[in-house]
Amino acid sequence: MLRFFTAGESHGPALTAIVEGFPAGVPVTAETINHDLARRQKGYGRGGRMKIERDEVQFRSGIRFGESLGAPITLVVENLDWKNWTSKMSPRAEDRDPKYVVSRPRPGHADLTGALKYDRRDVRDILERASARETTMRVAVGSLAKCLLRELGIEVRGWVSEVGNIKAKHEGLTPDEIYPAAEVSEVRVADPDAEKAIIALVDECKKSGDTLGGVVEIVATGLPPGLGSHVHYDRKLDGRLAGALLSLQAAKGVEIGLGFEAARRRGSQVQDEIGYDDGAFNRRTNNAGGTEGGMTSGGPLVVRVAFKPISTLMKPLASVDLLTKEETRGNIERSDVMAIPAAAVIAEAVVAFELANVALEKFGGDSLREILRNRDGYLEQVRSA
Repeated sequence: MLRFFTAGESHGPALTAIVEGFPAGVPVTAETINHDLARRQKGYGRGGRMKIERDEVQFRSGIRFGESLGAPITLVVENLDWKNWTSKMSPRAEDRDPKYVVSRPRPGHADLTGALKYDRRDVRDILERASARETTMRVAVGSLAKCLLRELGIEVRGWVSEVGNIKAKHEGLTPDEIYPAAEVSEVRVADPDAEKAIIALVDECKKSGDTLGGVVEIVATGLPPGLGSHVHYDRKLDGRLAGALLSLQAAKGVEIGLGFEAARRRGSQVQDEIGYDDGAFNRRTNNAGGTEGGMTSGGPLVVRVAFKPISTLMKPLASVDLLTKEETRGNIERSDVMAIPAAAVIAEAVVAFELANVALEKFGGDSLREILRNRDGYLEQVRSA
C-alpha cells in the first residue's frame, strides 16, 4: 500500500513527508518535484509569504542516483521564514512569552475548534499546523507519484475553472489545449477575458479587505479500465478521491464528471452509451467523468473541487477572545487574497497520489519493471475480452 505522512508547522524549521510503499526503479529528480513546488507558489492574489519562500525539496532517504530504492522516501522542504520566527516557534519552555499568544480565533478557520479539542489557550498552536502551508508537502508527494504515473503512461493536469462568480470558458477545448495556456496565465485559466476579469476582482477584494474562493478542474488521461473496485466502499476510487480532496484546506465540494448537474437531468441524458471500435470497448460520451462503479472506465478522469474563500480577512469578522471571553475581531495573519491557482496544483497532486495508489494495488510489484510487466499482462487480458 502506498501511503504518506507529513509533519511540520507553517513557521517551523521545515516541512517533512515520509512516503512508504513506493516501488524501486522509478526515475525521480529534485528538479521534477521543484517544478511542481514552484507552480504551487505562483498565481495572482498570493500574499507576502510566497515572496520569502523558495521551496526546494531535499531527499533524505529512499532515492539514489536518480532512482527510487523501494525503501521509505523522506522529503524535506525548509522554511526560509523560520529565521524570523525562531523565538515565537521555539521548542524550549524558557522561551514562552505572553506577547506571543494569539487568542482571537478567526471565523472559518480551525483556530477555535482546534483550541477546544486540544485544550490550548494559544491558537497559534493550532493554526500553524492547520495552515495551507502544509500543502507544500502534498505537492511534493503528488509530484513523486506523477513520476510513477508517467512511466505508466498516465498524465494528471489541473487548472482553474472558476473564481468567485467568474467562470472561464473552456468548453470545446481539450486538455492539451487548456493546460499549456493555463500554465502561462496568472490565474491558471485558458480564457484571456476571464483572466482579466478575475484579476480585477482580486484587486477589488484586496482593497476591501476580503478574500475569494473558486473551483479547480483536474483531468487524468491514459488510465486503463479497472483501477479501483466495486466490491467494498473503501476501495471505490470516487470515494477515495473525494475523501483525499476534501481533506485539503478550504475544500468544500467535489464532483466527478457532470457531478451535481447529473441530478438535474433524466437518466437517458446522463448515462454514457457503450460502443466497440477497433477491438476495444468505449463510451460515446464521458458524463460520468471516467469512473463507473468506483472504477476507472478507461476514459479521461474529470474531477472538480470547490474551495471556499480564505478565512483570514484584512477586515476581520466578529469573534470572541479565547482568554477573556470578550467580543473582539478575528486575528489577522499574513495571508492571500485568492489562492485558487495554487489550489489547482495542489488538487492535481492529490489526485495523482490516489491514482498511483490504485495503480499499485491493481498491478502490484516491488519494482517498476515488475509493475510494467503486470500492467502489460492486464491490458492484454482486457483487449482479449
